[in-house]
Amino acid sequence: MSMKIFVLFLWMLVVLLYRERADGASLIRVARETNMYSTKYDNIDVDAILASKRLLKNYVNCLLDKGPCTNDGKLLKQYLPDALETECSKCSPTQKKIAGKVFSVLLLNHRPEWEELTQRYDPDGNFQKKYMDESEDYSDLEEA
Repeated sequence: MSMKIFVLFLWMLVVLLYRERADGASLIRVARETNMYSTKYDNIDVDAILASKRLLKNYVNCLLDKGPCTNDGKLLKQYLPDALETECSKCSPTQKKIAGKVFSVLLLNHRPEWEELTQRYDPDGNFQKKYMDESEDYSDLEEA
């Protein structure tokens, strides 16, 4: 009896997969969408966070395991290592824009926090090499 149920289940799965392919690129679209990071917090006011020493410190502390995390901080902490490794290939366009802004502001205006974060997430400097122009000397940059 259980073999009949198993065969029936497999048959139904084949029919469903065939129907999905017949509908177009449904399976490909679903796979692509599930391979992206959640856009739930894409509308966050990153400028307000970067302008507030308190908020910025809270996010940095979250990422460094020095303090509690908000829900969006938890998600950022979860995605950050993979995003660095994959050059943000799973990021939405908005997330890429936000990441660029955050990196720039931290690098230019919050060097101690930048150093702590890179020590934690990029101790060998591999990711910085990908993102920074080697011909630039970032050590003498003025605040943005």
